Amino acid sequence: MKPKVLIPVVALSLLFIMGVYFLTNPSYEKSLKAKYYYEIGDYKEAYSLAKESFSLDVYNRMAATIMAQSQTSLKYTKYIQDAKKYMIDINEIAKHENILDSDRARIKLICRIMLSAYIKLAPSVITDDELVKESAKYHDKFEKLLEKVNKY
Repeated sequence: MKPKVLIPVVALSLLFIMGVYFLTNPSYEKSLKAKYYYEIGDYKEAYSLAKESFSLDVYNRMAATIMAQSQTSLKYTKYIQDAKKYMIDINEIAKHENILDSDRARIKLICRIMLSAYIKLAPSVITDDELVKESAKYHDKFEKLLEKVNKY
């Protein structure tokens, strides 16, 4: 056989064998499922599948990456959920005509908690942009709110 034909045939054969291994190995199969769940935004399911996949094969870099990214995305999701909950609490306090000093102190404490929690978030290049933008939006709101509360 000519070398011009032999080299591509060998290369394609190796790629085929690698593809079959990748699709039939249970660790990589779970990694693919985890990647799917990560892409649709189900970070809890993605994390659990990636963790399970990683436990089957500790050299599975895809599982390790998805596990780390899911964990990061879960932190962002938790921050956003907490921010929404705290904003509802603050809006309830703001409905009163007179805001008590204890309520003002509570608002300051909430703002400081959320500002310090935001600092601990560390996005990566594949973290969902919407999560990063939404958490930044809440961070800005808490920053402005803290400034207003400190003025009075």
